[in-house]
Parts: sequence; structure tokens; C-alpha cells
Amino acid sequence: MELAKALLKWYDENSRELPWRQDQEPYKIWVSEVMLQQTRVEAVKPYYERWMARFPTLKELAQASAEEVLQYWQGLGYYSRVRNLHQGVREVAEAYGGLVPDERDKIITLSGVGDYTAGAILSIAYNKPEPAVDGNVLRVFSRLFCLDEDITRPAAKKQVTQLVATVLPYDRPGDFNQALMDLGALICTPKNPGCSQCPLDQFCMAYKENRQRELPVRKKAASPRTVKVASAIVQSEGLFLLHKRPAKGMLANMWEFPSVEIGDEHDGPEQLESLLCQFGQQAFIEAMPVMELTHTFSHRQWQIAFYSCQIVQRGDLPDSTNAIWASPGEWSALSFAGPHRKMAAYLENTVTADMPEP
Repeated sequence: MELAKALLKWYDENSRELPWRQDQEPYKIWVSEVMLQQTRVEAVKPYYERWMARFPTLKELAQASAEEVLQYWQGLGYYSRVRNLHQGVREVAEAYGGLVPDERDKIITLSGVGDYTAGAILSIAYNKPEPAVDGNVLRVFSRLFCLDEDITRPAAKKQVTQLVATVLPYDRPGDFNQALMDLGALICTPKNPGCSQCPLDQFCMAYKENRQRELPVRKKAASPRTVKVASAIVQSEGLFLLHKRPAKGMLANMWEFPSVEIGDEHDGPEQLESLLCQFGQQAFIEAMPVMELTHTFSHRQWQIAFYSCQIVQRGDLPDSTNAIWASPGEWSALSFAGPHRKMAAYLENTVTADMPEP
């Protein structure tokens, strides 16, 4: 089809040089596609290179501990992605001898692998004629065919997937899918698309009707819910009290300074005092926080206040698996949750100079 020829010609001349495009190894493509979900390409590059230096093969990732895997992902956010990736890789190692399956009905059953990731791996690594529809592709095809369906709805994704399948070239499906991604990232951008440089302007219905800036249709996302959190910075003999978050839920298995959600910011010290009692510690909580941070997730926003706490009586920890005393020198081996990583960095840089002595 002429549309595919025009796009591939442009791609051959303008494709981005990206570290995960150096070969067609399925594992590497899988890792890159998971990293790229909800994260900018430029932000992903150093994480990908660091990851591959440590986990160059699927086998090495499958054998790694969850704690270490979280460490190498730390900073990319959306941590359920890496937990699913790790689990999926282990499933491949166990069920398929370490070889990523090249059939849709098998690959789609792996943890964390949805339609898009399956399509990307199958088309790029195995040259299978499979669509890979992400946000860039939804935007490009909404404009190409003047689609008025809200692209956040499943019906729109289904429609676009069917349209992509009709123009997908059987000889270069992986290149075609990557070309669509590049086109969406470089030219058919969300705002002010560069239509004068677009290789598909002659095929674009939105361009012909001057509707390219009003498409795609996307419902406005709900504002994240604000949650107030109080967190305790407890120091004793050069060690700090840390807590491991639950194995399920947001920021699962990541470390934090003991924290509690509060209804009112003035309740922080009192609720932290009660929380620390559950850890077997008696402490005096300073009235004013030493640091306040805002951290936004997809559906909620933490407004977190860190309070300095002076130990009155240090007791034994009831659960040494999920609560530890650790020095800043040991923190590099831990994966800190969200804003707690910023607090940890602050404490490391100040060498606890501003913290009260026990």
C-alpha cells in the first residue's frame, strides 16, 4: 500500500538511533517496550543501558532478586511494570527454556504482556505482521482517518488496531510499527504537529480538513486525589528506622521511612507517635516537619511531611523482615519508594547534621 511505502521511505531516512534498535533480540525489545510505557525516550536511554549492563540476558534477569531488580528500575516509576516484567521473564525461563515465544497465544499469557507489548515483540523481533498500537499510533491514525471516537475508550483502540492491520506491510511489520512510533514522536505530535514535514500528509484526512489540532479526541483525565502523609525520620546511633511496604499495592516491596496517611496536617506528630509504638519504639516527634514534598502518581498525589523524631526508648523490632535499622552507607542496596528516595538523598548529603542526637 502507498501509505506504508511512504512511511517506510521516511523511516529509512529519519529513524531515531536508539540503543534497543541495535539488534532484534526479543528480550531486549521486551525490556525497552516496558520501560517506554509512560516514560519519555530520552529518560529511558540511561536506564536501559544500565539495565543491560547488569542484566544482559533473560536468564540473568530471571535469576536476580526482586530487591535488586527494583534497584535498577528505581527512578522510572510505575513499579508494577518492572514487577510484571520480572515475573514474565521467570515464566519464560521456566515454561519456554528462556526463549521468548513467537506466537501471540503464548506470549500474551505472560505477566505484564498486553496487546501492545505482544505486538511490538512479535513484529520487531520475529517479523510477524502484528499491529502494536500505543498512544502515538492512536494519535496518528485518529488524524489519518479523522476518527471522532475518544481514544481512551477500548472501541477506539480496537478500531485503530483494525486500521493498522489493513495497511501493515507483511515484509517489514516491525519497521512499520517503529516508523509509526517515530512519526508520532517527531512530527505528528500532540500539539502543533509538523504537517508540512509529514510523509503522510497526502493520506491524512485531518490535514485535508484542517482538523489536525482538534484530533485525537481524548477525555480529560481526572485530577489525582490528594493524600496527606506524615513520615518519621528516626535516628539512633547513626542508624535510621526503615519500613518495607506491603508486597501488594502501590510501591510494593519498596523501602520508606515509617509513614502514615493523615486527615489533617496537624495530626502528623501524634499519629507518628502511635505508629512508632507499633514498631516497638518510643520517640518524641518534633512539631514542625524538616521537609515537605509533593509526589504525584497517576491517580493520587502525596503531600508528604517528614518529621524529625528523637528516640526516648529504643525497643526490639517486631518484624525484622519488614523493618530494619540501617545506616546511610547501606541505603544504596535498598529501593526507596517515591519521595522517600529524595529524603534519603538529603540525609546522605547532610550527613545527618541537622538531625537531633538521641
